[in-house]
Amino acid sequence: MSDHTTGDARTVVITGGNSGLGYACAQVLLGSTDRPWHVVVASRDAGRTRAAADALAAGAAPGNTVEAMVLDLASLAAVRSFAAELTERLGSGALPGLHALVCNAGVQMGTADAKTVDGFESTFGVNHLGHFALVNELLPVLKAPSRVVVVSSDTHDPGPGQGLAPAWNDPRALARGELGPAGAKDNALLRGQRRYCTSKLANIYFTYALARRLPEGVTANAFNPGMMLDTGLGRSLPAPVRFVATHVLPRFTWLLRRIVTDNIHSTQESGRALAWVTTAPELAGTTGRYFDGYRDIRSSDESYETARAEQLWNDSPALTGVTSSS
Repeated sequence: MSDHTTGDARTVVITGGNSGLGYACAQVLLGSTDRPWHVVVASRDAGRTRAAADALAAGAAPGNTVEAMVLDLASLAAVRSFAAELTERLGSGALPGLHALVCNAGVQMGTADAKTVDGFESTFGVNHLGHFALVNELLPVLKAPSRVVVVSSDTHDPGPGQGLAPAWNDPRALARGELGPAGAKDNALLRGQRRYCTSKLANIYFTYALARRLPEGVTANAFNPGMMLDTGLGRSLPAPVRFVATHVLPRFTWLLRRIVTDNIHSTQESGRALAWVTTAPELAGTTGRYFDGYRDIRSSDESYETARAEQLWNDSPALTGVTSSS
């Protein structure tokens, strides 16, 4: 990593930036010549994260830099340690100012009732609580103009006949892995999928509540990448399902676009859209919105239930042990 002497340089932190959508977004930013970007690839596996950063550096445009930092969103202690180190380096000038925090990392558990280090159900614990803690720990360094972009999913609103709907419940119950009534009859596989789409609804509640609290000039928006078949998100699914998702479905993207949904993209396509939401000058004042790729659209009716969003915001500090803005 070179030193940062250019006054226009800005830092973008991407959780889960070592693969898939996060990696593709980092590639776009590092290939840009509009200003110097420093990308922090933040992921839990140190070796893979370093390898990703090295590969990204090899293709970066002159003046752009990248580094690896270890971040395990399944451990609140690890989140605090990461945030403290990043804050110290930003404050000392070792890193250029923070332009954006991209909350991209996520897990989709298969049939396992896995837990985080802190004992939370893993899907809710990583996809919501880990990012909630990270954002709130970094609030002091999120100064205008800066952005938080939270990667959600259209699975939060699948539509009739298009898939499982979220099964919202009290946030403390969701942290224990207890879905709401809509998931009462799910088998183990369906429960894993339902927990995922429920966590994606939580991402939107979190984004909207955060946007209401951020100071002027700091924005928060949710992003839907659409269906991506070439990611590692399904790594915890049963082996036969994982094989089909990894090796069969990507060969039939053209057909799936015709018979399932046209909102199917490669990670490269969605990565370009995510990079645009993260850096586009015309979005500097846009906050509390939901982007479906490049389109600013309305999220589900359910996602605008403000009382739920406020309960989630108010319960999350007690669960994570972080201090949030009121």
